[in-house]
Amino acid sequence: MSSIETIHVDGVWLPAASGETREVLDPADATTLQLVSEGGAEDADAAVAAARRAFDAGDWSRTPVAERSALLRRVADLLQRDREEIALIESRDTGKTLEEGRVDVDDVTNAFRYFADLVMNESGGRVVDAGSPDVHSVIVHEPVGVCALITPWNYPLLQASWKIAPAIAAGNTFVIKPSEVTPLSTVHLVKLLVEAGLPAGVANIVTGAGLPVGQRLAEHPDVDLFSFTGGLVSGTKAGAAAVSGAKKIALELGGKNPNVVFADACATEEGFDTAVDQALNAAFIHSGQVCSAGARLIIEESVRDRFVSELARRAEKIKLGRGTEDGVECGPLVSQQQLDKVEAYVASALAEGAQLRCGGARPEPSAVRPATGYFYAPTVLDGCHREMKVIREETFGPILTVETFSTEDEAVALANDTEYGLAGAVFSADTARARRVAARLRHGTVWINDYHPYLPQAEWGGFGKSGIGRELGPAGLDEYRESKHIYENLRPEPVRWFAG
Repeated sequence: MSSIETIHVDGVWLPAASGETREVLDPADATTLQLVSEGGAEDADAAVAAARRAFDAGDWSRTPVAERSALLRRVADLLQRDREEIALIESRDTGKTLEEGRVDVDDVTNAFRYFADLVMNESGGRVVDAGSPDVHSVIVHEPVGVCALITPWNYPLLQASWKIAPAIAAGNTFVIKPSEVTPLSTVHLVKLLVEAGLPAGVANIVTGAGLPVGQRLAEHPDVDLFSFTGGLVSGTKAGAAAVSGAKKIALELGGKNPNVVFADACATEEGFDTAVDQALNAAFIHSGQVCSAGARLIIEESVRDRFVSELARRAEKIKLGRGTEDGVECGPLVSQQQLDKVEAYVASALAEGAQLRCGGARPEPSAVRPATGYFYAPTVLDGCHREMKVIREETFGPILTVETFSTEDEAVALANDTEYGLAGAVFSADTARARRVAARLRHGTVWINDYHPYLPQAEWGGFGKSGIGRELGPAGLDEYRESKHIYENLRPEPVRWFAG
């Protein structure tokens, strides 16, 4: 299989400086999907240098807002033109279903259109009352400069768009390093940026491993902003390297997200069916490989037995297989490494006393096609408690744990008993209770009687160890800008502070 050039620097597609390549695997059957360029520190340096030149000497940072907005809209149109092609790339690369890939493309399109509208609708700055008619004082926003963007393997296209769209809307240049496991859709997105007319050097991509590429971008002295989405351990290390260089940083480091279900949500058959369905959706979309997955079911004790029994029954019926096959509801895990981690989490939970209600193993070869893929059966673990590793740590797999409560205060305490704080949900037929609990949850996004929807105009990010900063919404644009105060004296005259 021939390799494709996946390093883009200063408008040119290149092989790695070392000449090395990497196999990108199809997680559905563990075969080679594509050979790509395996970049290193030298490639990262070249990309940063190109982005630096484009920002300092190029026109993009001074391009009128209307032109930047128009380019974002052209990218959105190109994404829809290539919708089926990109969805297929994303499905084959990550293992998710083809329909999930289509949804991702549509969400990415919406993000580009949102930031196109946002920058166009802004005023010329915020006027500050200086207390004198002889002073004009205004706050304006300028681009940060060169942005280093690191994205994860679970939603490569989506997470790239959350960073790229506001970065270029604000007038920055960037270097993006997608996960070495799933780089293909990000490469396609950069091609669309070029096709849409983004000047050379504004968009640069280096494919390769976190060490050395990601680390080099984090510590590079010519990078002004470092934005990372991924795991807690690697994110904090990269963030520390970025902070040491006094860079602006934004980190999204995952979550361990509670889904709180009160008995009154299940008082009717329709309510019961909805709550169970949403619990499945919360935990098992994309085989649980979602930073906001509702992996912790916190259920009121009085309905626990019926609820968990029905949940396990439905989970056992989830159809596994290659994401491009009709009728498949869950694809494989992304890699052998991730499969091994999920197996280890389940084993530790059972050793610590959890009760296996369904799943807990790889499916039988006859039950899934192709049998050589990284598949794991949707798993429900009952009787869990806070001391368990599977409750404390982000598993990033199809594992749903069950905890119970008897009072509202107990439910809130359990939901907030985590080092993370990315997202959570509360299901209740009592509107006042649902809103009261939502207000007490220490999580960046809280859904009431729903799970997983997000809006490009609403900020996304977490509390605690879920990270620093926000993506999407007006705050997501502000991450890529600096505020400048311009104070103009309209009637200058001597101050006479010094007598001389």
